[in-house]
Amino acid sequence: MKASLRSRLNYSNVIATIALFAALSGVAVAAGLPKNSVGPNQLKKGAVSTQKLKNKAVTSAKLAPKSVTNGKLGPNSITPGNIGNGAVTSAKIGNSAVIAASIKNGVVTTNKLGNEAVNASKLGKGSVTLAKLGDDVAPLLGTLRSGQTLRGVFYISGTAANAGELASDSVSFQFPISGNAPAITVLKKGETNANCAGIGSGSAPSATGGNVCVYLTEETNLDAVTPLAAENNTRLGFGLVAKASTSTPKFVAAGQWAVTAP
Repeated sequence: MKASLRSRLNYSNVIATIALFAALSGVAVAAGLPKNSVGPNQLKKGAVSTQKLKNKAVTSAKLAPKSVTNGKLGPNSITPGNIGNGAVTSAKIGNSAVIAASIKNGVVTTNKLGNEAVNASKLGKGSVTLAKLGDDVAPLLGTLRSGQTLRGVFYISGTAANAGELASDSVSFQFPISGNAPAITVLKKGETNANCAGIGSGSAPSATGGNVCVYLTEETNLDAVTPLAAENNTRLGFGLVAKASTSTPKFVAAGQWAVTAP
């Protein structure tokens, strides 16, 4: 029988038998690969696709330095939680990257502004209003602006040899009134009217726009009918004349004034 079997063996029969065995046992052969026997050289180009990768299989340790470029980042892939503290420096900020809409209200405080950071070219026309100026800042204007008020005091004294003697003085505005000369009203002690509401708390005499109000607050030996009169009223100031009542040597007129630009 051995002789009969040997006589039937030839090269073709042997090769065919080996091929059949390999085909039938392919899974077993693959399953029996030694550990670490499949490396990069055994993988076909493109064999590892995205579907073949496990979730979280690619970690930061698997990425080569600088391997993730701009073109590899998906939309919204970098969130605030992915940025390390101090990672965004001034050198990393592009020109015009920070605009007004990107700045929260109140984050730019005075200590964040450099010396000479705010200059005339940075201020819009009309941006510095009266409300932005401190109470200790003078108007510093060529002319008094509409609605602004100037205030002051006056004191006139004279010696009367006869009743009706006159003494005069003048008042100059610190800043000229724009336009025409304001209307002037001289009020006797304690008087007020629609344009001159009186002297408020803190000795602040008042006047409506376009008016000068002169308030007589102290008087000695003045004429009862016309103790004080105004003259030479202009947009730069005005004059005052006090009139004596009797020949008593000394007569005095003192008080406060206010002018408001129209």
